[in-house]
Amino acid sequence: MIQIIVGALGGALVLLMLVEIFVAFLLPRRVKRDPKIVRSVFVYAWRPWRRLARMLPAQAADTMLGIYGPFGLLLNLVLWVLAMMLGYACLQWAGGSHLLIRGRVDFGSDLYFSAATMAASAPAGLSAQSTFARAVQVIDAASGLAVIAIVIGYLPSLYQAFSSREATVSQLDSRAGSPPSAGRLVIRSTQRDGWTALNRYLSGWEMWVAELMETHLAYPVLAYFRSQHVNQNWLSAMCTVLDTCAFTIAAAPPGTVDSARFTYAIARHAIVDLSYSFHVEPTAPALDRLPKEDLEELLRELREAGVEPANETAVIEERLRRMRASYEPYISALGARLELSLPPWLAPESPSDNWRTTQWH
Repeated sequence: MIQIIVGALGGALVLLMLVEIFVAFLLPRRVKRDPKIVRSVFVYAWRPWRRLARMLPAQAADTMLGIYGPFGLLLNLVLWVLAMMLGYACLQWAGGSHLLIRGRVDFGSDLYFSAATMAASAPAGLSAQSTFARAVQVIDAASGLAVIAIVIGYLPSLYQAFSSREATVSQLDSRAGSPPSAGRLVIRSTQRDGWTALNRYLSGWEMWVAELMETHLAYPVLAYFRSQHVNQNWLSAMCTVLDTCAFTIAAAPPGTVDSARFTYAIARHAIVDLSYSFHVEPTAPALDRLPKEDLEELLRELREAGVEPANETAVIEERLRRMRASYEPYISALGARLELSLPPWLAPESPSDNWRTTQWH
């Protein structure tokens, strides 16, 4: 009876791990994906890791937080493989541990045989002697090869998505500063051709946002991969784009900023889906990111640059309030979960942009 129970548990463990690997790597296009036994370990391990990082200086904390993405990916793979090894060992034990010509072996030998088979290594002194043991060995070896093949195909796709994301985030530096701000992006982008130039620039972000949504839903671990510069991250770039689109829609003449509306729609869609995927409750920012005096300052700088808003300050403020309420709580919740800072609406012009500074100056 005990052997039947252990065999059933071992088979269930192997099946669950295989299903989870299939869902995680080969069935990525879903906002909600179950089961996630091993992936839950990755999520819960993030909390103490994040608390420890908060005790360090800013530079060291960012380095430690940046390690977690690759580390968590390896942790998932190791746990999946170890769980399958344990499951196959339970099956061998339940089948009678027929790994010697005469007699039986203990569970430790079953575990060694399972691990060696999955690693495509010949288990010294042991070989399957019964039909059941041979069948389990073949499935064990096939599982090991399948995991290796999946990882070989998965890692290049993952790092290609990361590289594509970061290339565009880096381009934001010269227009919006580092950290980026919607105010600087609006002022710098409207210096030539006014609202038309800003609308044209925002249209280019529509594809980036759509790709980010697809890749980060398909490969959630990407959200934990951090940018090369401490004052940049993918969430602050997304927030800056949303802020800029919202301001453009609220302040520009009707019919001149259609691209900004489309980019705003897909960006808001992405933030909501990612929040749902990461199981974070929308939470309003602790502080108002755009108080009235900052909005008035932004409008004043815009007029000084020769660009006239199409609406009164009160109208712009009310439109912004409604639009910001539809995305800021999601952005704030994601930032708190991933330990990513949100950008300001206004930032002073300074030589702190990454392209203007080096390690020596």
